[in-house]
Amino acid sequence: MRKMKKFFGVLILFCLFILIIFIYQGIYFPESFKWEREKLFLIERGENLFQIAENLEKEGLIKNKFLFDLYIFIKGAQRKLQAGEYFLSPSESIDRIAEKIISGDITKIVVTIPEGWTQKQIEERIGLKLPGENLEGFLFPDTYQFPLRVSGEEVVKKMRDNFDKKLAPYRNEISGAGLTISEIITMASLLEKEVKTKEDKEIVSGILWKRLENNVPLQVDATITYILRYKTTNPEGVAPRPYGARISKEDLQIDSPYNTYKYLGLPLGPICNPGLDSILAAMYPEDSGFWYYLSPWDDEGTIFSETLEKHNIAKEKYLR
Repeated sequence: MRKMKKFFGVLILFCLFILIIFIYQGIYFPESFKWEREKLFLIERGENLFQIAENLEKEGLIKNKFLFDLYIFIKGAQRKLQAGEYFLSPSESIDRIAEKIISGDITKIVVTIPEGWTQKQIEERIGLKLPGENLEGFLFPDTYQFPLRVSGEEVVKKMRDNFDKKLAPYRNEISGAGLTISEIITMASLLEKEVKTKEDKEIVSGILWKRLENNVPLQVDATITYILRYKTTNPEGVAPRPYGARISKEDLQIDSPYNTYKYLGLPLGPICNPGLDSILAAMYPEDSGFWYYLSPWDDEGTIFSETLEKHNIAKEKYLR
């Protein structure tokens, strides 16, 4: 009798050992040991653990849905599985697949928005129309990660949240200087399109603020370019102009609130989405004796002049 009990005890231990090996291999060994291309696997909102496990098995991504369920129960992560689209492969083990879903490691697209891009350029890059008014200037240029099926609303929220985060340390200072965020961003957008280096932006900022204080037209060419390229309709029905087109004397007479040759003050709003250097240059202008500046086409750097006479000489020299 003792021998029988001992035998059954050994048998039970052996079976437990085999079961543990089976579970371990099922969880930590992949469905396929050869490399296999990843598949796009969708988890819908509201799907529970059992539905997810069954779909994984149907797609051939895991060997056994019960082992997936078991692993999640052991982790206590039943309520942590996140909806979304995942790139998964049968070459990945159950624990690896589960951890991706628990952490929400969904498939993302990476999009870089350069400084100085307009809302229209951003929409063309991401292939979406961005909903909302007065977005120009407030979509912060940066590198973003978006889900594959991102909506225009989600893009706007992420870019606006980033804008708010970047500008947060300076809001009180802007308010204390008697300026609005819109005024600073509008000025920054002019600097972004007109000048390249941080140092030159600070000098040009000083020139433009000085012109505003003295009721002198800003006469910023970039505002005309903005009308011609990006404002599809305006009071005169001017069609968008292709890249590389020069500004004509007739263009300077376009009746638009963005025309800083025709109207005093800042344009109606920002003409692009400026980066932080341009925003800081707008906030911290450099005082100088200059009233004029010129950006040559050959990228020689910004040419500054104290008088209109010197400015005209510079135009003859660098723009002919």
